Amino acid sequence: MKNFEIVVNTENFFRRLDKFIRKNYPQIKLASIYKLLRKGYIMVNGVKVKDGAFELNIGDKVDITVHNGAFREENRKSQPVPMKLNIIYEDDRILAIDKPSGIAVHLGKNVNKPTIIEGLMFYGEKNNFTPFVVHRLDKHTSGILVIAKDRETARKLSEIFKSRKVEKYYLTLVKGTIKSDGIIDKPINNSQSLTIYKVLKNYSISTLLEVNIKTGRKHQIRKHMSFINHPVVGDDLYGDWEFNKIFRKTYGLRRYFLHAYKLIFENPFNSKPILLESKLPQDLEEVLKRLEKNI
Repeated sequence: MKNFEIVVNTENFFRRLDKFIRKNYPQIKLASIYKLLRKGYIMVNGVKVKDGAFELNIGDKVDITVHNGAFREENRKSQPVPMKLNIIYEDDRILAIDKPSGIAVHLGKNVNKPTIIEGLMFYGEKNNFTPFVVHRLDKHTSGILVIAKDRETARKLSEIFKSRKVEKYYLTLVKGTIKSDGIIDKPINNSQSLTIYKVLKNYSISTLLEVNIKTGRKHQIRKHMSFINHPVVGDDLYGDWEFNKIFRKTYGLRRYFLHAYKLIFENPFNSKPILLESKLPQDLEEVLKRLEKNI
């Protein structure tokens, strides 16, 4: 057990007790804060308080008794790691790599293996630049990842991505048969989200699509395809777990079938178009070959 004592002042003040603790002790898990409140391990001016909405005043003394399990796990620090990077584009300011599936871009919870950013740090040290990743790819999504070589380029590229001036295309295999192209215009977390899909090939139990996302919401393609009852094959979070289990056994798919295969945007320094392309990885190609035999 650990004990913390803190006096509310003008610099650390938050009126609600739960917000005050969250901001001043970020190492304590949010769920643990409310558990500590319920069990009477938090006191204000010597009196137990069980309501997170309790209002504090300047000069109040807050005492917290915390058990070890209430603390967030500390992530290790990012450090340069030698890594084979499949570079598909590079100039003085911009780098693009073909990211493999199964490697996280950044450190995070339960990430114990070297990350893409650590490989980029090593490459950057050798070539005298600091890498800045300017957009997201999930751990199990393969394909094109764009990196800036300096802070100014990172800012300009981030503005391009945020202003939706990038054409982003993915290849995905979804459950069931889709006969025609379509548009999914459905909010995600109350934010506008637009996905355009084009049918490339129908298989016996699935459909290969080219997907163009006009917005960049977290897990957008996976969520949108699930919304129309054609979830991404292999996606157990938003998809059909039983279908995926059978599909894995029959066709050898070891992850969800999603690949960022084309990006088009304008170079922010000379206005010339940059076209980046990535071939479908061998593991996904093999799945399609097996599907071909069962059409």
